Amino acid sequence: MSDGHYYQSLTRVLVAWMAAVALAPLLVCALVLGNQFHTAYRAKVVAHLEELVLKHKQQVGAFLRESAAELRVLAEIAPFDDFTDDRRLALLLATMQHEHGGVFVDLGLVDAAGVLLSYAGPFRLGRADYAEAPWFRAARKGDLTVSDVFLGLRGLPHFVVAVRVAHDGREYLVRAAIDFAAFNRLVENIGQGATGQAFILNSRGELQTTPKRAPKLDAPFLRAKIWSGPGGTPAQAEDQPLVFTHEDPETGRQLLYVASVFKDGDWALVYQQDEADAFPAFYRTRLLAIAIVVLGGIGILVASWVLARRMVSRVAAADAERDLLNDQVIEAGKLASVGELAAGIAHEINNPVAIMMEEAGWVSDILADDDYGTPANMTEMRRALDQIRQQGVRCKEITHKLLSFARKTDERIKELDLNELVAEMAELSEKRARYVNVRIATDLGEGLPHVAGSPSELQQLVLNLVNNALDAMERNGGDLILATRLAGDRVVLSVRDTGHGMPKAVAARIFEPFFTTKAVGKGTGLGLSICYGIVKKLGGEISVESAPEQGTTFRIALPAAGKPEGDAPSAPPQQA
Repeated sequence: MSDGHYYQSLTRVLVAWMAAVALAPLLVCALVLGNQFHTAYRAKVVAHLEELVLKHKQQVGAFLRESAAELRVLAEIAPFDDFTDDRRLALLLATMQHEHGGVFVDLGLVDAAGVLLSYAGPFRLGRADYAEAPWFRAARKGDLTVSDVFLGLRGLPHFVVAVRVAHDGREYLVRAAIDFAAFNRLVENIGQGATGQAFILNSRGELQTTPKRAPKLDAPFLRAKIWSGPGGTPAQAEDQPLVFTHEDPETGRQLLYVASVFKDGDWALVYQQDEADAFPAFYRTRLLAIAIVVLGGIGILVASWVLARRMVSRVAAADAERDLLNDQVIEAGKLASVGELAAGIAHEINNPVAIMMEEAGWVSDILADDDYGTPANMTEMRRALDQIRQQGVRCKEITHKLLSFARKTDERIKELDLNELVAEMAELSEKRARYVNVRIATDLGEGLPHVAGSPSELQQLVLNLVNNALDAMERNGGDLILATRLAGDRVVLSVRDTGHGMPKAVAARIFEPFFTTKAVGKGTGLGLSICYGIVKKLGGEISVESAPEQGTTFRIALPAAGKPEGDAPSAPPQQA
C-alpha cells in the first residue's frame, strides 16, 4: 500500500502541472497585450507631447523674432537724434510699450566702446559700461542679437535684444530689455497632469526661465543629453524633438523628457513629467491586469487543487484495489505452491505414519496376550510408544513448516536474516527435490546485513523461484544452488539450476503476468510475476540469465537494512 507521502507528492505535482498549463497562456496574454498597449499608448502620448513642445517652441521663437523685428524697425525709421536724447528715447519707449503691452522694459543707446550713451526706463543705469558683458561682445559680431537671460546691473533676470546701427561713420547699438515675466509666462504654463512642466535651458546648462515647481534639475545630465552632438552641437535638428527618460537622483522616480532646440541651437525648450503621471491610463490598466492575473491565478490554483485531490483520491482508491488484488494473487500463488509441495510432504509424512501404525499394531498384539504384563512385554511396549512419539514429533515439524508457509500473508515490514529464510525454504523443499531427483545446495555469505521485508512475501519469493527450478529439472534431475552475498549496499540472492534453460525471447517475457512455459494445466503464469512485484515493492531488482541447455540463474538484489554482522559464522556449502 502506498503511503501518504506519495499521494501528497502526487497532489503537489498535479497541482503544479495543471496550474502551469493554465497560468502560462494567461501570463503570456497579459504580457503580450500589456506590452502592445504600452507601446501604442506611449507612442500616442509622446507624439502629443512632441507636438505640444514644438508648438510652444514656435510661440517662444515667434515672440523673440517679433521683439527683435520691432526693435530693428524702430532703429531704421526713427531719427538717430531721438536715440541720443533721453526724453525723446522715453517717448519711443512709451510708444513701444503701448503697442506691445509692456514687453519692452527699457531702451538704450550704446557706443562701440560699450558705454551707455542714453537710457529710457525704470532703472538708474547712468553711463553703464557694457564692454565686458557677454551680450555686448555677441552684438558686435552680428546685426541682431538676442542674449541669454542674466541679472546684469539691475539685479533682476532679463535678456537683451540689440540692433547694430551706423551714424556718421560710427557704429552704435540700440538695445532693449525684454520683460522676463512676460517671456516666462510663455513657458511656465506649458504642461499637463500634476507634474508636467516646461523650462528653457541654454547650451551651457543654465536655466533661461523659472520652472513652475522649481525642481532641483539635473542640469549637467540634460545639457550632456541634449547637446551630445559633435563639438557640443544639438543631438537632434530643430524640427525633431528629442525624447528620453531619466531617473530623478533624489526621489528615484522615472522622469520623461521631451526637448527641442531653437535659437540656432543655443536654447532648448524642455518638457518634464513623471512617467506615472504622463501615462496614467497605462498604470491603471497595468494594475487592473495584475489584479485580473492574481485573481485568475488564485482561481486556477484552487481549481487545480480541487481537481488534483479528486484525481489523487481516485488513484488512491485504485491503488487500494490493486493492492488487495495483489494480496489475493499472492495468496493464490501461495496455495499453488502449497499444492506443488503436497506430493513431497505427503511422501515425507507417509513414512512416520507407517512406522506409527506398525508400532501400534505390535502393541495391540502384546496386549492380546494373556501374559502381557511380563517385564519383556512392558519393555517392548515402552519402546513402541517412544517410537510412536518420535514419529509424531517428526510429523508435527513437517506440518508446522507447511502451515508456517501457508498462513495468511503478513505485509508488515521487518528486518530479516535472509540466510535463515533461504535455509528454511530449502529445507521445506527438500522432499519434493528428492522426489524429482534434484540436489539442493546452499552457499550463504558470511556476516550479511539484514533486509527489510514481509516474512511471508519473502518466503513466497524464494519458494516460487525454487519451485520453478524444480519444475525445470523435473524430467532429468540436476542441481539447485541457493547463494547469498553482499554487493555494495545490497544483499544479493541467486537461484541457479541446471535445467533445460530458456532462449532470450522467452526470458524477456517471463515476468509478464499469465506468461508460462509449462504445459497446459500445470502453471498459472503468476509465480514470476508475483516475484517481480514483491522485489519492486521492496525497492530491489530482479534479473535472469538463461540459455538453452545451460540452466537458468535468477538474481535478486535487495537493499540492506543494517550493518553486516561481523561475528556471524560462515555457512559453508551443504547438501540440503
